[in-house]
Parts: sequence; structure tokens; C-alpha cells
Amino acid sequence: MTDPAVDLPLTGQGALVTGGGSGIGLAVARQLAEAGAVVTICGRTEARLTDAVAQLSADLPDASVHAAVADVTDEDAVAAAVRAADERAPSGLRAVVASAGGSESIGPVTHLDRETWDRTIAMNLTGVMLSLKHGAAAMVRNGGGSFVAISSIAAALPHPWFGAYGPSKAGIDQLCRQAADELGPSDVRVNTVNPGLIDTDMVEFITAGGPVLESYAENTPLGRFGRPDDIAALVRFLVGPEATWLTGQNITVDGGQSLRRGPSLASVLGPVFGEDGLRGVVPSDS
Repeated sequence: MTDPAVDLPLTGQGALVTGGGSGIGLAVARQLAEAGAVVTICGRTEARLTDAVAQLSADLPDASVHAAVADVTDEDAVAAAVRAADERAPSGLRAVVASAGGSESIGPVTHLDRETWDRTIAMNLTGVMLSLKHGAAAMVRNGGGSFVAISSIAAALPHPWFGAYGPSKAGIDQLCRQAADELGPSDVRVNTVNPGLIDTDMVEFITAGGPVLESYAENTPLGRFGRPDDIAALVRFLVGPEATWLTGQNITVDGGQSLRRGPSLASVLGPVFGEDGLRGVVPSDS
């Protein structure tokens, strides 16, 4: 007779996945639910969350999957999602995966818009901070756990004209390293996963083909873009009992792209800003 604790190592443990309604977050939620966790997914769009819960429940009839509507830049909403995930699990909240993020900021640094910069920093860095602040507090009370943030190879590898995206992801990496040091004595582990190009709806305009995808391909030794499950598998490992002595790490999963260079958006942005604009020229006001 098999031991369910071995087959389902996260049985009874609460897990909160931000951005869990699609893409990487949904793949993470699936793998955590398969491992026995009581999973709560959160995001801004109730209909998307409802569809995701229905999909996971149909595919995994024995799983426990729930939803909480929350914008990760809204501290009260994040705190409420953490409470819900904590209260519905027999062992309380033991894992938080901060997958929500994105970017509205793009273009040469001399042309960046302050409002889209601020929104991107808030969505990525502040959203992770709030998830960490409230999620880690709950895990400390419960005796320990694992926090995983979805960062990006753009945190360390220059991606020209990506605006606030790379800096916000670099901030996530450093925030999580700092938190890992602080929270280690409370047995809360903190790590980041840094994906390369992953085939999700958010980047369909790239994966559909064209010069930008070709730029990715020529700089990726393994020769393909990633899948959400490529990231979810590592997250599941970091959350599980196999990784109890692993903290403070920024782990790259990118098919080897960080061995070379970031992609070029020149084919997309050149027509918008011009060749001079891409190198920082701004017309004089005079």
C-alpha cells in the first residue's frame, strides 16, 4: 500500500498563487494541486479565475482549488487572499507563488513614460512585496513554508528598450534574497525562478513568429521557447520537501539564452522611434 504523503507530498498544505488564472500561474496551480496542496488562485478578473478553477477541477476531480479576486497592487486585497488561503487549508498557508506581473513600459530610456513606468513597477515589484509581506507573515505563524517569485532573465541580462520590466524584475530578485536572509530563522524559504521566453498569451505577439522570435531563437542554445510547465516543475520542486535546504536563490530557466544576449526589439520599435530614437536622441524643445 502506498503512502499518500509520499505520493502527494503537499497534502493539506495551503498554497496561494497570484496570477493563477492563466499562463505560468495556472500551470503552477495545477502542479501544486496534483501534489495535494489546497490551492487558492488569485487575479484581477473573476471570470478568468472561475474558468481556471472549473478547468482544474474537471481535470483533477480530487483536487482542492479555489479562487480569490485580488489585484496584487491592492494591499487589502492581497491580505484578504492570504487569509482565505490560510484558513481553508488544514495545515494553513505553506506556499506562496507570486506569478502576477507584466509590463506597460517599453521604448528607449530617453522616451519612457512616467505613468506606465510606475504601473509596471507597482505590478511587478510592489505586487511581489505585498504578497511576500502578508504571505510570509502567515507562513511564519504556521511554522515555515516556501515563497517563490516568478522573476525573469531580464533581471540580469540586458533587454534593450524593455523599459521598467527588467529593473522591476531585478528588484524582485534582490527583495527575495534579502527576505531569504531575514526569514531563514523562521524556516521560511524564499527563492525566485527567472524564465526566458515562455509560450503564454501575454507574449503571443512574439511566439506567433517574426524577427523578434528569430532573435530569441538565435540566442537560445536549446532552440525552442519554453512552456509554462517548464517553470511550474521547478516551482513545485522549490515548494516541496525536496528543497528544504534551498533558499535565497535566483534560478534561471531559459533554454540557455542567458549564455548569449537578450532579444532585439528593433524591428518593432524602429518604426515607432526611428534609428536615432533607439539610440536615445530626443528632439530639442527649442
